[in-house]
Amino acid sequence: MAMGEEEEPQETPLLRTQPAETSLKRTGKKAAWICGTFVEISLYGVGIAYTITSAISMRAIQKSNCYHKEGHEAKCEYGDTSYMLIFGAVQIILSQIPDFHNVQWLSIIAAVMSFAYSSIGFALGFAQVIENGYVMGSITGVSASSAIDKVWNISQALGDIAFAFPYSLILLEIQDTLKSPPPENETMKKASTIALVVTTFFYICCGGFGYAAFGENTPGNLLTGFGFYEPYWLIDFANACVVLHLLGGYQVYSQPVFATIEKWFADKYPNSEFINHNFSIKLPFLPAFGLNLFRVCFRTAYVVSITVISIIFPYFNQVIGVLGALNFWPLTIYFPVEMYLRQRNVEAWTTKWIMLRAFSFLVFFLALFALIGSVEELISAKLS
Repeated sequence: MAMGEEEEPQETPLLRTQPAETSLKRTGKKAAWICGTFVEISLYGVGIAYTITSAISMRAIQKSNCYHKEGHEAKCEYGDTSYMLIFGAVQIILSQIPDFHNVQWLSIIAAVMSFAYSSIGFALGFAQVIENGYVMGSITGVSASSAIDKVWNISQALGDIAFAFPYSLILLEIQDTLKSPPPENETMKKASTIALVVTTFFYICCGGFGYAAFGENTPGNLLTGFGFYEPYWLIDFANACVVLHLLGGYQVYSQPVFATIEKWFADKYPNSEFINHNFSIKLPFLPAFGLNLFRVCFRTAYVVSITVISIIFPYFNQVIGVLGALNFWPLTIYFPVEMYLRQRNVEAWTTKWIMLRAFSFLVFFLALFALIGSVEELISAKLS
C-alpha cells in the first residue's frame, strides 16, 4: 500500500450477518404467528367435533336400550340437541377448575377409555365377519350414484383420515411437560412412534373389519350407527367410554386456548381488575380456590359458542372431514418440514430438499381436495 493511501474499511462478519439474522427473526416470528393461529383454530374445531361425538354417543346409549326393550324394528329416534346442551354445561363447570390440565389421572383415564372402546369396535367387527362367514364389500369401496358423488366421498374420507391423527396440535404442549434426562425430543420421538403405530393399528382394524362386516351398509360410526344391536350392554359400555374420554379430552385441547387468550389479555390490560383480580372462594367440604371474573366469562362464552356451532352443524363425518382437511397439512406437514430444513441447514435443490418439498406440495393438494369435498358434503347435509 502506498504512503498516504487510506485503508478502506472492511465489512466485518458481524455486520454482514446482522441483517440476515434480523430478517430470519422476522420470518420466524411471522411463521410462529401463522402456525399459532392454525393451532388455536384447530383446537377450537376439536371442541366442536368432541361435542358432536359425545352427543351422538349419549344418544346411542338411549337408542340401544330402546332397541333392546322394544325390538330392533322399533322407531327409537332421539335428537342430539339436549345431549349437546348437557355436555356443554358440564364443560363450563370443568373449564373453571384450576390447573385441570395438570391432573395426572386425566391422561390415564383417557388412555384406558380410548383403548376400551377401540377394542370393542374392533372385536365386534371381527365377530360379525366370523358370523357372516364371508367378507362383504369390494375393493372399489362403497358405490355412489354418480362419478362426482364418488369423488366427494373419497375426498371426505381423506379428511376423516386426516382428523384421525390430530396429535400435532398438542405435541409441543406435551413435550414441554417432560423431564430430562433423557432429552425431551428423544422421549417424545419414542412416544409419538408408539402412539402412531397403536392408533393406526386400531383405525385400520376398526375401519377394515367394519367394512368387511357390513359392506355397503357400513355405518359412519360402528358404535353409534347400529350395525350392532347386541349385546346391548357392551354397546352402552363402549359409548360411555367414548363420552368419558371426550369429557377430559375436550379440556386437554381447550386449556392451551384458555392459557393463550387469557395471557394476552392480562399482558394487554395489566391494570384491569376485571381481568387480573382473583377472588378466593371457599365451598363446604372443598378446598378454597381462586375465581377470576374474566376467566369465568371468557371460558363460558367459549364453551357456549362451540355448543351453538355443534347444534347448527351436528354432522359427525362431514365436520371431522372439514376439520381434518383444514388442519392436517399446515400443522403436520408444512411447518415440521420447514423447521427440519432450517434446523438441518438443508441446501436448496439438493435431493433431500426436493423430496421434502415435493412431499409437502403433494399433501397440500390432497388436503385441498379433501377440504373441498368435505365442505360440499357438509353444505349438502345442511341443505338436505
